[in-house]
Amino acid sequence: MGTVTEVIAVVCSDQPSRTVERDEHLLLSPPHPNPFPVKLWRDHEPLSVVHFPHAYESVPFAPPRGIYESAQVRVEWQTMDNRQPFYHRNCDVDEISYQIAGERTLMTELGTVEHRPGEFSRLPRGVAHDNYGRRESHLLFYTPAPVREERPPVRRSEAVFPPFPGWEPGNINEAVTQCMGTPGHDITVAPIDEQRLLEQVHAEKERLSVLTGTDEVGMTWLYRSAGFRLGSVRLRPEGERVYRRTLDADEIQYQISGRRTLVSQRGIAELGPGDFVRIPLGIAYTSVCAEASEHIALFADRELPQIAETTRTAEPYTPERLAALQH
Repeated sequence: MGTVTEVIAVVCSDQPSRTVERDEHLLLSPPHPNPFPVKLWRDHEPLSVVHFPHAYESVPFAPPRGIYESAQVRVEWQTMDNRQPFYHRNCDVDEISYQIAGERTLMTELGTVEHRPGEFSRLPRGVAHDNYGRRESHLLFYTPAPVREERPPVRRSEAVFPPFPGWEPGNINEAVTQCMGTPGHDITVAPIDEQRLLEQVHAEKERLSVLTGTDEVGMTWLYRSAGFRLGSVRLRPEGERVYRRTLDADEIQYQISGRRTLVSQRGIAELGPGDFVRIPLGIAYTSVCAEASEHIALFADRELPQIAETTRTAEPYTPERLAALQH
């Protein structure tokens, strides 16, 4: 322990970051005793970790599981080994998906995408879509439209007929929803002609863009809108710890691969594939890893509460616990 660098960042605007030097022990320690007989500050809970299986596990079809939700952002986890039983059209939000494991055919009015692990795509507001998953799991991020990509695509959706082997147009519904697709917020549900819906691609110039992260160390920005930003982060083992404090956004992290230790002013947590954690705005933190690590980072400029059950919580900071990470 000793002096460390802290980056004070604003990510939902284009203001430059600042750096300051800190005593690491003081940065992580509880406050000095309050000398006055009135309460000057609140007690804060340690960071909480939510875990969903990273590898596919067979379960009956169920709606996506909500993890974090506000009036501006919703984060869900879903697993499938079947067709989704309806097409879905969002009234209010763009819908970003990230493929965790397995294979998923995404069928839309803008073409079809065969998703593989590590890939992102964005469904613009108002585009009907359905999924056919094979032993797969994926994340969904909803936020008010419009959202834009921040890097070039690795490929785009295509007009594919049939969209997957064995497909035949069947009796299926289309659900139109508001409130970020949250269950119970359907506006109308009606039967559709699936063949005609998918053939709409021939009348459309727009196509879905498939994005991935990069092999470069650090942040790769992927998507952005007003008050929302999403990227992927690659870390390598290194000696110097740099802390980050985001002033204008809650940060949700999802561990993709590798293991790391999250050190923060709200405790120390071990993170592995399938773990989510929320870091409130204004909290300084850093990551320590003994192997290559990759995670998703979502930033929202409004409080983004956790709605899923907590799997475990961060441990309190002690100098001994931090010193052990150096070995």
